[in-house]
Amino acid sequence: MCQPQPVGEFSLTGLRVVRAVADSGSFTAAAELLGYTQSAVSRQVAATESAAGTSLFRRESRGVVLTPAGAVVARRAGAALEQLSGARRDLAALADGVSGRVVIGAFPTAAAVLVPRTMARLLQAHPGLEVELREGSTPTNLRRLRAGRVDVALAAIGDGLGEHDLEHLVTQVLPGAGMWLAVPADHRLARRDDVTAADLVAERWIVGEGLRSDPHFGAWPTLTDPVVAHSAPSLSTRLGLVAAGLGVALVPSLAAGSAPAGVEVVAVADATWSGRRTVAVVREGEESATRVVVEGLAGCADELLGKPASA
Repeated sequence: MCQPQPVGEFSLTGLRVVRAVADSGSFTAAAELLGYTQSAVSRQVAATESAAGTSLFRRESRGVVLTPAGAVVARRAGAALEQLSGARRDLAALADGVSGRVVIGAFPTAAAVLVPRTMARLLQAHPGLEVELREGSTPTNLRRLRAGRVDVALAAIGDGLGEHDLEHLVTQVLPGAGMWLAVPADHRLARRDDVTAADLVAERWIVGEGLRSDPHFGAWPTLTDPVVAHSAPSLSTRLGLVAAGLGVALVPSLAAGSAPAGVEVVAVADATWSGRRTVAVVREGEESATRVVVEGLAGCADELLGKPASA
C-alpha cells in the first residue's frame, strides 16, 4: 500500500512566493511583484514543493497553473500570511495606543474628497483604528449623532443653509470650507487669478437641487437674476456638465480635488459674501479615538485649502 510522503517544514518566504506565483500566473511576474530574481523564485518554489512532497505547479504554454496540491498550499498560504499581517497590525495598534471604531457622517461634498483622504491617512497612522463613512445631509448626520449611530457628524453651516440645533454638542470648525468656481478648461476665466463676482454676471449656471435642508449650490450668491442653464443633485453630474462646456458651477473647496479632466477650478474674490463653513460635531465627552479622527479631518482640510492642480 502506497504511503503518503511526510510533509516537511514550510518557510514564510516560500509560502509568499507560491502565493505570488499563483496570483500572477508566472514565475517572471511573481519575481517582478516581489522584487526577487526569477532564479530566487524558482528556488523558493522548489523548496516549498520539497516540503510538500509533491509538485505545486504545472507548466503550460501561457504560464503555470496550480496542481490540486498547489491549490491547497496556495489557499492555506494566503490565510496564513493574512493572519501574520493581522498580528503585525494588532502589535502596531498596541504600540500606538489608539484603537476602536469611529463612524463619520458626512454630507456628499465632504464625502467626496475630505473624508476618504482622512480615512486613508488614519489607517496608516493608527492601524488599530477602524473608521467608517456614512453619507447623508447635515440634518441627517446630526440626527444620527444624537441617536448614537455616528460618532462624528460633518455639518455644513453658513449663508443660505438654515439653522441647526448644536446645543450640548462639541463643535470644531474645519479649515477650507469656501467656494471655488468650476469652469470648462477652455473658458475665458480658466487659470485667472483675479476673478471677481462682476466677471460672473453673464455666465450660464449649473446648479444643484435637493431637499430644503440641503445645500443647493446655486449660482454665485451675490448675483442678481443669474441665468440657470441646468440643474442636477450630485456634484459629479454638475462637474460633468461643466466639462462638456454647458456652463459654470460652484464647487466647495473641500471637494475641488474631485474635479474631472476638462474642468478648471478658480477662486472668486467677493468681500460681500461671508461664505460657508464645515464643522465637525461630536457629543460631549467623546473618547480619544474620536478626537483623533476630528484632528485628522482638520489636518486634511487644512491641506485642501489651496487650489487643486489643473486637470
